[in-house]
Amino acid sequence: MAFPSHRPRRLRQSAAMRRLVAETRLHPADLILPVFVREGISEPVAITSMPGVVQHTQDTLRRAASEAVELGVGGIMLFGIPETRDAMGSASLDPEGVLNRGIRAVKSEVGSDIVVMSDLCLDEFTDHGHCGVLTADGAVDNDATLEIYGQMGVAQAEAGADMVGPSGMMDGQVAVIRQAMDDAGRQDTGILAYAAKYSSAFYGPFREAVDSQLTGDRKTYQMDPANRREALLEVSLDLDEGADLVMVKPAMSYLDILRDVAESAFERGVPVSAYQISGEYAMIEAAAANGWIDRDAAVAESVLSIRRAGADTVLTYWAAELARWIKEGRF
Repeated sequence: MAFPSHRPRRLRQSAAMRRLVAETRLHPADLILPVFVREGISEPVAITSMPGVVQHTQDTLRRAASEAVELGVGGIMLFGIPETRDAMGSASLDPEGVLNRGIRAVKSEVGSDIVVMSDLCLDEFTDHGHCGVLTADGAVDNDATLEIYGQMGVAQAEAGADMVGPSGMMDGQVAVIRQAMDDAGRQDTGILAYAAKYSSAFYGPFREAVDSQLTGDRKTYQMDPANRREALLEVSLDLDEGADLVMVKPAMSYLDILRDVAESAFERGVPVSAYQISGEYAMIEAAAANGWIDRDAAVAESVLSIRRAGADTVLTYWAAELARWIKEGRF
């Protein structure tokens, strides 16, 4: 009888062999931990739709940042939840506002041992929950929002952010923020552009996490899930405007987009991030809680798939836990 001339199974015969020939690896430095800091609380508040994730106080935020450093996590992304909101999102510009205080607290705690990032968007700060200010008829005013974004970029840079993450999907946002920060002498502060951010059903738990005031949707400014080529246009525009990194969000249902973006950004020498969002986290946690899947294996596999698709870095709520597993040699 004829025998196979190629036996790929030979390279799968032991854990050591599989480890030797692995094409994609997870490393703590490739992970970015998103964290929430809430004003007016004295103890962390659990987020019910995201088991294991909390809204931090300023003190517990410091501890979370220190733990991330100890575990070798590459970055930490801060989201702020203010006590009071208004139509303009004014608290976003307050140097003593929850997010800017949080940036200062983390920076004073960990210095340059981790990349400190901050979400640059108005949705957490507006009483209507949209990512920008509204016109009289209720539409999001792109250009009026850009002016505030520029001020937010400067405020966050002055608070100590190493990199800001404009996530509002306003046209021209990267250019305006870059110019504002440069004019303020903050040329060294980077921009992680949420370049291809889709209007997704998987953001649901995040709305609880930031106590979102949104009614309706964000389909007039976030991307249509049906579109693929448009993502490359958005990435190209953000790079032309001065983005230092670009992001695809969500990750799980958009791995094809991530692959396209990774190939395009590689030609320009720019790193690519992807955000494993709240709904992706919640689904795995819920399935594992019901005993339907192996939680730890599913967590590791899901993040590995994002890296394999082309992400240089991954924002994931499991960043600290996964980093610990990696250091322990589990994955």
